[in-house]
This record gives sequence, structure tokens and C-alpha cells, in this order.
Amino acid sequence: MEVILLERVAKLGQMGDKVRVRDGYARNFLLPQGKALRANKANLAKFEAERAQLEARNLERRKDAEAVSEKLKGQSFTVIRSAAETGQLYGSVSTRDIAEVATAGGFTVARTQVHLSSPIKNIGLHSVIVALHPEVEVTITINVARSADEAERQAAGEDLTGREQDVFEFEEDEAEEGEDEGEDEEA
Repeated sequence: MEVILLERVAKLGQMGDKVRVRDGYARNFLLPQGKALRANKANLAKFEAERAQLEARNLERRKDAEAVSEKLKGQSFTVIRSAAETGQLYGSVSTRDIAEVATAGGFTVARTQVHLSSPIKNIGLHSVIVALHPEVEVTITINVARSADEAERQAAGEDLTGREQDVFEFEEDEAEEGEDEGEDEEA
């Protein structure tokens, strides 16, 4: 199906572009969201008549998004979850959780604006991209921890996953075994 884009759509095109997309993508996403119109003569004439208004509205939304991105840039939000000793979460942190924590922090963020390649399943500091506008993205830090105290230690740079401790304990055990073998040889 051919559509006319009413706003910039990532990996598809700019406002006013006439693009060919799969029918389901157009019917189920682009058209209901108001991001596109079917490409026919009537809609093309309608788009050209409203083009100036659409561009003005897009520019205004972009300026608002840029103002919010300046405040949001570099922010860190803490999410408390249950986890195993190795740092593996019992569950995961999803886009909904991130949107809720950012909203609780005083920012208006919808879960559709949060971009995760996969859910967060380990404790630690995670960088997450928030798309406030199709042309404005900002990166925030999500601190996933088992407790508020642990979150503070993690933010200070301490690794709480237990992986380093296991390696350290293993090295200590090897060193002790080496000392014991050296004593046997002397006797």
C-alpha cells in the first residue's frame, strides 16, 4: 500500500514522502496513529493544503521535546527488584517499568517512547534511549538494584553482581593450595 507520511517515521521517511509499505503496517499502525494517509489524489490534495500547518505543529512539538530532553539528559532512575546472588533478576525491567519510574521522577514519558532492544534482566547500570519526538532522542541511566542501599553503592561504581568476588575467592584458594604444596616439599 502506498501512503503519504504526515510526520517523520524512523527507517521509513520524512514528512510528505510517498512510500510503499506492507498493508498490515499501514492499516494497523500508520493510519490509526495518524502518521500517514493513503496515497490517492484526494488525500494528496488534502496534505498539500494542510502542509504548512503540519510543519508548524511538528516544529512546535520538536521544540517542546528538545526542552524536555535538556532536562532529562543524563538523569538516572532507580528500579528496585528481587534478584539472585549472581545479579540475575526474578523477572525483568520492561519499557512500562521505565516509563513509570521516569513519570514518578517528574517527567512525562510514555512506554512507547522508551526503546529497549531486549528487557533488562540483570542488576546494574543500564543506558536506555527515550525518543521524545521522532527527531529527538535522549539517553537516561536505569539503576537496577535489590535495595536502595545497593543502588547507591552501584551508582558509586561498585560491582554487586558477585562475579568479581567469585574470581577473587578462586584466586585466593589457588594461592593457599600453592603455599600448602610448598610446605610439603620442604619436609
